[in-house]
Amino acid sequence: MAAAGPAVLALGGGGGAGAPPGAVPVLFCFSVFARPSSVPHGAGYELLIQKFLGLYGDQIDVHRKFVVQLFAEEWGQYVDLPKGFAVSERCKVRLVPLQIQLTTLGNLTPSSTVFFCCDMQERFRPAIKYFGDIISVGQRLLQGARILGIPVIVTEQYPKGLGSTVQEIDLTGVKLVLPKTKFSMVLPEVEAALAEIPGVRSVVLFGVETHVCIQQTALELVGRGVEVHIVADATSSRSMMDRMFALERLARTGIIVTTSEAVLLQLVADKDHPKFKEIQNLIKASAPESGLLSKV
Repeated sequence: MAAAGPAVLALGGGGGAGAPPGAVPVLFCFSVFARPSSVPHGAGYELLIQKFLGLYGDQIDVHRKFVVQLFAEEWGQYVDLPKGFAVSERCKVRLVPLQIQLTTLGNLTPSSTVFFCCDMQERFRPAIKYFGDIISVGQRLLQGARILGIPVIVTEQYPKGLGSTVQEIDLTGVKLVLPKTKFSMVLPEVEAALAEIPGVRSVVLFGVETHVCIQQTALELVGRGVEVHIVADATSSRSMMDRMFALERLARTGIIVTTSEAVLLQLVADKDHPKFKEIQNLIKASAPESGLLSKV
């Protein structure tokens, strides 16, 4: 689901009865339904989106755009959440589908796309299933990004302990290489870098681990209205069960699970594209057919 519209409004005050310690009661409304739940004190826009998906995921049309609204007592009606929202007292929110369909869903263009390479680091090599294969495909994607002039953002999870990005991955020309401890790649520095790139609509995401950093990054990006394409042949985990269920969950939320070749050919779109021959040379040899194939 791609969330649209204003982002977030601050509420003052304390919690309420029935909520766990440190949590705030919230009534989540969607269509004709209203379900009481709770969120941590200070929860923002992205957590509300995830909560709506958890409560109503099977009823939400992920091909639509939505806006989250708060019931404002002073107006006696729902208002859009402005920027800076943080839940701090009992409240009522609703998820409202917009009438505009996402006609561009899944459509990648170089001018509106950024590649995210997540935590492809040396210490993960012995632990991640088929790591050599996803390194190979990740390198292919970065070569494609250089050919097409697509910005690339790279993160490294706690590099002091887990090492730098593997040597096989050529980081020449990438926009940003950033150390992190947070699992998601959506850090303030990454958001600032995205803000410098005009017209970003889509992120192509790959790396490790599928069920942790990839999943959390994808959900945060979707919560910000960014369309996410996860490259299945360039992402893995230590456990294939974790990987499989993460990809299934992400696909149900409207995130696009795809392949490296599909991404690169969609970005050129036409055999007459001036860079088609260079991209064709990249994909002449098929991506490795590893155990990832039967575990998607």
